[in-house]
Amino acid sequence: MADADDIRYMSRALQLARRGLYTTDPNPRVGCVLVKDGEIVGEGWHERAGQPHAEVHALRAAGARARGATAYVTLEPCSHHGRTPPCSEALIGAGVDRVVAAMQDPNPQVAGEGLARLEAAGIVTESGVLASESAALNPGFIQRMRNGRPWVRCKLAMSLDGRTALASGESQWITGPAARADVHRLRARSSAILTGSGTVLADDPSLTARPDGMDDSELLQPLRVVLDTRLTLAPTAKLLSQPGQTLVLTASDDAARRQALEAAGAEVAVLPVRDDRLDLPAALRLLGERELNEVMVEAGPTLAGAMLQAGLVDELIIYMAPQLLGDAARGLFHLPGLATMADRVALTIEDIRAVGPDWRIRARLK
Repeated sequence: MADADDIRYMSRALQLARRGLYTTDPNPRVGCVLVKDGEIVGEGWHERAGQPHAEVHALRAAGARARGATAYVTLEPCSHHGRTPPCSEALIGAGVDRVVAAMQDPNPQVAGEGLARLEAAGIVTESGVLASESAALNPGFIQRMRNGRPWVRCKLAMSLDGRTALASGESQWITGPAARADVHRLRARSSAILTGSGTVLADDPSLTARPDGMDDSELLQPLRVVLDTRLTLAPTAKLLSQPGQTLVLTASDDAARRQALEAAGAEVAVLPVRDDRLDLPAALRLLGERELNEVMVEAGPTLAGAMLQAGLVDELIIYMAPQLLGDAARGLFHLPGLATMADRVALTIEDIRAVGPDWRIRARLK
């Protein structure tokens, strides 16, 4: 059972892990704290894929003081050779006495093996300290390791009467500057932003992350993913000239259109069709195979509704503005087939808070 000190030091390790919120993809965000005789002797967090893990940074900071220390790690130390050597071996070599992990690594290559190696070397181990907080920091990595697809976060902005745009399609801006800045932070932590060709045609968005206070050199721009069944995207679309990469998913075999998009810098991949639209589960499986952890959907009501009805949305982020657009304006989701109250989509509100003059609602499907 975790005592107050274990919780305090693991809380610090989680605080460190959050520093990698925008930069660790496709790896998880991990923090580590080394404690000896009631004193923190080393700290570290994973900053970028291919660079040293949190444990290595903390061990380097501690030096010889790591011997006999307790290591608090927000995720089970790895036991396999990837881009970097196993952290479990580094902890063993440094002579730590105890390792406390917030949660077991969901990666099948690790999955308890890291803790087992530590125990075999005579190190006392414990896991489960602030496990839910650690899981909340890495929903996409956990989802991808367990289910083979990314965590899908669907972002929408609406008026108080549930409308996203006027009947003409005009929608800029429903929400205020604070909400839009919050969206850029969500984009920055995402591996990809997914939209439909209709949204690109209507709005010509950039779909880049521009969070306040972050230098472009610090930021990994999310992959832009456009679902374009019939390959109607124009090579002049604004998103094709932005920093980062664009992936167009289509069912079309039109070679000329494909070559035009590729010449404009896009990558094009062909997927099967289901119910006269791109196979959405297949699209997410493909993104999972590409090691994308978190995908943010920014789309119109048709694609957002289709993903919701297919059970592919893990989290809804809805910004609600204190204004009314009227009953002729466009709705939040296109959800055909809801004939009775028994058909309704039930949600659990996880969080609601003010963001400037607007409200942000975070909800999960029940």
